[in-house]
Amino acid sequence: MPKHKKMNISINETMPHQINSPSWKDTGIKMKDPFVNEYGVVIGDSYYDSEESPLNRWSDEVDPAIMSGDQWVHPTNDIGWNTAENRELIESKKKPNGVPFTHPDKDVSYSSD
Repeated sequence: MPKHKKMNISINETMPHQINSPSWKDTGIKMKDPFVNEYGVVIGDSYYDSEESPLNRWSDEVDPAIMSGDQWVHPTNDIGWNTAENRELIESKKKPNGVPFTHPDKDVSYSSD
């Protein structure tokens, strides 16, 4: 199994190198560090190029099913979070900017215009 150095791939709970990735800031969900799966492949480092990856050792004898399952998916650095639907899911977990001054059962702006 390869040595895996700890990498910080985010800035302020964002992934600036992925243009459509959501911001995890103020969602209550903490970004997770990359990890090494049971096959020795680094997951979540945004390089997608571990020497031990079946993709780098592909042949007619490699069963594609070897690359299925949760051990191949990073919880916060996965390309699936970059879709509009999943970004919206993350963004919906953020509190509105006016949280200290809002009233959930009263419309304080009613008839103000």
